[in-house]
Amino acid sequence: MRAEIVAVGTELLLGQIVNTNAQFLSEELAKLGIDVHYQTVVGDNRKRLEHVIRHANGRADVIILSGGLGPTDDDLTRDVVSEVTGVPLVMHPPSLSRLKDFFERRGRSMTENNRKQALVFKGGTVFPNENGTAPGLAVEANACHYVLLPGPPRELKPMFRKHVIPYFRRLLPSEEVVHSRVLRFFGIGESQLETDIMDLIHCQDNPTIAPLAKEGEVTLRLTAKAASVAEAEALIERPEKEIRRRVGQYLYGTGDVTLAEVVVKRLTALRKTVALAESCTGGLVANMITSVPGSSEAFLGGYVCYSGKAKRKWLGIPASVLEEHGTVSEQTARWLAEKSRARISSDYGIGVTGVAGPDRVEDKPVGLVYVGLASPGKETVVKPLQLTGLRETIQVRAAKHALHLLYQHLI
Repeated sequence: MRAEIVAVGTELLLGQIVNTNAQFLSEELAKLGIDVHYQTVVGDNRKRLEHVIRHANGRADVIILSGGLGPTDDDLTRDVVSEVTGVPLVMHPPSLSRLKDFFERRGRSMTENNRKQALVFKGGTVFPNENGTAPGLAVEANACHYVLLPGPPRELKPMFRKHVIPYFRRLLPSEEVVHSRVLRFFGIGESQLETDIMDLIHCQDNPTIAPLAKEGEVTLRLTAKAASVAEAEALIERPEKEIRRRVGQYLYGTGDVTLAEVVVKRLTALRKTVALAESCTGGLVANMITSVPGSSEAFLGGYVCYSGKAKRKWLGIPASVLEEHGTVSEQTARWLAEKSRARISSDYGIGVTGVAGPDRVEDKPVGLVYVGLASPGKETVVKPLQLTGLRETIQVRAAKHALHLLYQHLI
């Protein structure tokens, strides 16, 4: 099945909000084996929206529209789809009842224009909205399936997972399943990874191999179609084994796992702990670790010592070290790692210092970062990095390099 995603809302065109719905929907549809060929964004304009829908109808089996289901005059999606398909809208008593209950629970009176949200396609499908007011809708017409979803991600995502996925599965051939496995890599670029497995990508058929670079990491999605999940797993196993043989040293996990999760899991299993001293990352490493449930078993605490004064006062780094080598140096990173470990009494200590930009520091180039790792019974390791990108990108990549350095040591 071919799909097109149409995001409706002038605020998207103005850049006031980011279209995260399209990314989410594309990922979820890929898991179902539905190919997204086009993504379109259109403003709250009846004529342009009608043009987009009619154009999409000529090239897609499924059109998913997000946004424009609210109660105001500029919420046009429901009406325009009705006009294009010729399927009339009718009042849906259960949805109207839910709307009235929604306002009553909040002690507010429901204005007349809110009744518009309870209009549905005659003979169509209604998806309940447990997180908002406008229900989702689906209707088949003109040899195409139209699926209308609310715009707010907090409403769209749970509705899609709970109600729309089962709807699509009923449309797909019952004898076929689509199953994917994601392999996650760090420390290798997308171009190098692709080069190392280029022959496997060129020979792909079933399963397919799709690389994707994101925030200093690279993922490979292996997707197979088969009569069962077990058969799809068997198809994926052979290319995965070869990929692991070639570039397995960069592989840190599978599925939705993060670097922080694998580090916390490994530390917990070994009953070891880590402490931090962060300069250019400003606490980002600590944030990544503490976002993992149960991280208190492995993470004892840390310092955000951004200034030279903080490095001297909190961690006791000699002024002579900072004056001779600079706050951004191999020596400073070593002191940060060792002192954080000693002062917090952890098994491991990580120190991060660098130049996130946009300006040079101590005549050091933007993107120069040093990551130190102090370990029990071993000499402290300091890894120099020359990262690229904007300030936020450099900070995120530096934080991930710090986690990966510890991960490599733990395995």
